[in-house]
Amino acid sequence: MQDGIFVIDAVAHALNMAESNFEEPKHCRPINDFVCGLLASAPQPYPIDAAAAARDWSVDEVANLLFRESNTDVAVFHGTPIFFYKDGMSSFEKSLEAVQKYPNRFIGAYCSIDPLRGDPIKELERQAALMNPIGVKFYPVSYHEGHFTPWHMDDPKIAFPLYERAAELGIKNIAVHKSLPPGPAPASAFAPSDVEGAAVAFPELNFEIVHGGIAFTEETAWLFARFPNIYINLETLNLILVQRPRVFAEILGGLLNNAGAQGIERLVWGQGVMNNHPQMCLDAFMDFQFPEDVLDKFGLYAGIPQLTREHKRMILGGNYARQHGFDLDNLAAAVAGDEFSLARQGGLPTPWSTTAAAGTVLAASA
Repeated sequence: MQDGIFVIDAVAHALNMAESNFEEPKHCRPINDFVCGLLASAPQPYPIDAAAAARDWSVDEVANLLFRESNTDVAVFHGTPIFFYKDGMSSFEKSLEAVQKYPNRFIGAYCSIDPLRGDPIKELERQAALMNPIGVKFYPVSYHEGHFTPWHMDDPKIAFPLYERAAELGIKNIAVHKSLPPGPAPASAFAPSDVEGAAVAFPELNFEIVHGGIAFTEETAWLFARFPNIYINLETLNLILVQRPRVFAEILGGLLNNAGAQGIERLVWGQGVMNNHPQMCLDAFMDFQFPEDVLDKFGLYAGIPQLTREHKRMILGGNYARQHGFDLDNLAAAVAGDEFSLARQGGLPTPWSTTAAAGTVLAASA
């Protein structure tokens, strides 16, 4: 727990950024550069160099980062169907390994589906049969055959059959990577406006906008205010919080501008580990307070509140538990006394020391 608060990390990956995994090097390199840049620019004692980052990360390393080196309690694994990488960058097989090897810690995983690749319905069924997923993760462009091909969340021919089949399989949560275009993809595909049609047509499903507000903040805020089945996953916003807390405050204020305090109930904590060290982000979030002038700036119909400890408890785990029907007491009981809990009793180890990146932390510049 972080300061007595149970933490659910809604997005974990084990990225394979090794050059041997490149299918389309000209597109993989910008994505690699972005992720390596995030890791190298972290504050002390957390930055690691590119050589340590640009490799194939294992599920065990991600588990160690989250559950040995940070106060994260449980997490959810996301595959990444980015097929400029041969295995999609974080493969379905790694998601399956995570939930099978550490079922009490990785409490679920999302299927990773490219709707324009092969037979997506059959692929959804295959993954669901093997993994018993708690959600489906999409990217708004298809990354294969040398091109970025956009598609839309409100497309009745491409998207709706996948939602229908997911619902039939008992999957009620649909996540989509928005706002953050990786590499030279068309930025318009990452606008969130197409989530509206999906949320209207499938009110029984939850739609999780991942990276919500990094771009298209106003558009995202209006969606967030109008649809109770739209959630915002704070993955990568956590890094803005660490590096630029005032910028984070402005983005978060903008996201809550129309929804107000009720919107806090649909914000979920996601970090995208291993693309950052999770403990620095948890510490930053517990310390975070809105500057007073930011509170004065946002709140279209009513002011947004200063974040209280209870608000942080909701964001760090309570909201996600409610979204997915988890009981926090049961989750806590399931991990009590396991190998990770026992290892943390003596305090958190040196950052990255439980991974193959041990010893590669960058020294502070003079």
